[in-house]
Order: sequence, then C-alpha cells, then structure tokens
Amino acid sequence: MSWIEYWNAKPSIYVNARHKQVHYRNIADGIGAHLHGRGRVLDYGCGEALFSHRVAENCDQLYLYDAAPAVREGLEARYSDHESIIVLGDEDLAQLPRGSVDLVIANSVVQYLDEAGLARAIRTWKRILAPGGRVLVADVIPRSVGAATDAIALLRFAGRNGFLTAACAGLLRTFFSDYRRLRGSLGLTQLEEHEVGDFFARQGLKVCRIHPNLGHNQGRMAFIATAHEATDEAQHTSSEVSSGQHGAVGNI
Repeated sequence: MSWIEYWNAKPSIYVNARHKQVHYRNIADGIGAHLHGRGRVLDYGCGEALFSHRVAENCDQLYLYDAAPAVREGLEARYSDHESIIVLGDEDLAQLPRGSVDLVIANSVVQYLDEAGLARAIRTWKRILAPGGRVLVADVIPRSVGAATDAIALLRFAGRNGFLTAACAGLLRTFFSDYRRLRGSLGLTQLEEHEVGDFFARQGLKVCRIHPNLGHNQGRMAFIATAHEATDEAQHTSSEVSSGQHGAVGNI
C-alpha cells in the first residue's frame, strides 16, 4: 500500500468527530492569516478540507487538489454549490496556466513524498506561481520529531479542545493501525531546516522559516517559498506572521 492508496481508502485518523472538525476549522483559519488581499489560491494535498468555504470568502478563486480520487469525490460533493471553489484532478492541475496562482498551500504534504515526488511537486508550484506569488509549506517534520512527540502534541491539543479522553483511546487504536504500520514500512520524509532550503533552492525557490507552524504540533516547521527575485517579500511576510499570528491551529 502506498500513502495515496491509504488516504484513498478513507482511513479514520481522527479520534472522533470533534477532532476532525477542530482540525479542519483551525487549518482554514491558519491559512486565512496568509491571505494578503484577494487572489487565487491552491490548497495542494488539501484532504477533506471541511472549512474551505471560510478560506474562499477571502480569495477570488480557491482550487482544491488531493491526489486521492476518493477524497476528491468527497470535495466535489461538498463544494458543488460554491462557485469560487474548484476541485482539481491530476489533469486539471497539470493544465493550470503558468503564473495563474498567487498562493499555494502545501500543509502536511512533504512528509508523504519521496525525493522525486517532492521535486515534481515543487516544479508544479513554481510553474503556476504568479509574479510575487508564494508557497506556504507547513507541517514539515525534522528528524528530532517522532511518534512520541506527535502523541504529546495531540494530547495537549485535545486537552485544549475538549476531546482528551477520546484522544487517549485514539492513540491506543493508532498503535495497532495501518497508519502505524505504513509509517514503519514506508516511513515519513523528515528534513532539517537547512535541507529544506537546499532542496527548494535546487528547484529555483527560496524559502524562509516562519512561526508558528500551521498546526498544533510546533515541533514541526513551516516555510514561505518564493522565486529568488521575491526573497525580500518572503522575509517581510515571515516577520509579519511571526509577530502577528500566535493562536493555536490544528493539524493531524
């Protein structure tokens, strides 16, 4: 089983319905902090995106893309009546015009891609970025963050949001789950900060680390990536986000 096949099978990775709702609501609000005026946004690897209508309220066009066909089917059903939200398949993504997107969101994506897959994704993001466009790459896992760190972060998040008992039971279920077995067999891509910078630079994008991460696990990292000529703008964005966004936002 690949990671795409895993997500396509609609796995239960949330401990209960409240966990899922809080996770997607807070991710949407976290994305909102990066919307600098109206524009065209691509949420790449968006998952179920339960609160993307909140993102769409603050941009001109929101594209949702996920590699898992079953996830896309759910998105199409959920947002069929939202004119400003368009769900993309693989061919649709490939046909997006050059320079047509102002902001790409890639949250909780890097860890599920091998080196070749990440390079392909970055080339896609670079091709569709409009002049001055940005890529928000979030939830990148450094090597020092393992399953134990993730579990502690989840329990703290659950305690703040009223599902601590369910989270404890969910962690026990996860120990025997396909997710844990896949994480052991396929692994997760883990990168240090300088490795992220080097890898993106080889694809023609400059990255700046920002805080906080787009997620409850602040042991993980977030970056703004831009074309090299937009480096100054990315550094300005990093300063704004670091000083102006301190609320807790949820992630898996």
